[in-house]
Amino acid sequence: MDIRTYGPSGKSLDIHRPDGPPTATVLLWHGTGPDERDVLRPLARTAADHGLTVLVPDWRSDAADNGRTHLLESLAFARTFAQDEANGTFLLAGWSAGAGAAVGTALHPHLTAGHPPTAVLALSGRYDVPARTTGTPPLTDLEKGQTPTAPIHLLHGTTDTVIPADHSRTMAEVLSAGGHTVTYTECPTDHAGTIMTEYDPKTNRCRPTDNEAAVAAGETAVQILAKSATNAGL
Repeated sequence: MDIRTYGPSGKSLDIHRPDGPPTATVLLWHGTGPDERDVLRPLARTAADHGLTVLVPDWRSDAADNGRTHLLESLAFARTFAQDEANGTFLLAGWSAGAGAAVGTALHPHLTAGHPPTAVLALSGRYDVPARTTGTPPLTDLEKGQTPTAPIHLLHGTTDTVIPADHSRTMAEVLSAGGHTVTYTECPTDHAGTIMTEYDPKTNRCRPTDNEAAVAAGETAVQILAKSATNAGL
């Protein structure tokens, strides 16, 4: 794993590389915990084992702009990185607040300046509150006629009590009703489980787990990314 800094803000970013040539670059955003790129390492390492280069940036949800500057700086870094190292194939993914940020980005094409992601994977997200990248709720953007620039893949845990799965179900229904390309996958795990972790109340952080349901959920998420990367070349 390499560690770099990105953008004028100088935040840190982990780069998880596969053993061989990457099929795509994935930008993976964590949730509202400030600077928690470490919680995504289990999922990122699994994705790298499947041939993907995964970029996981720190960002701060408690910044004055709710993290928008950090997220967009990491987006600019990832787009350039993908063009330089993965033939331009770029996937965008996020968990929890990062999921809403990723979907919001797909609904605002000016944010990707002519190089939109090939696909978006949103894990355990909520879409009726302002996305950290746009300041508007993705559901509101869809109601106003915004169109996703990429297929949207939603994944949610059925036992999630932090953000119930109904949020992703509703988003999937709205996207489908609008004729947009969307898939929705449910896994028998909780909020932390979709990224191969478990919540530790003592530290108020997610930590790696070997729980079978969580590992399976993460594998499912990675398979969606790997398939999206393969489809990009068709």
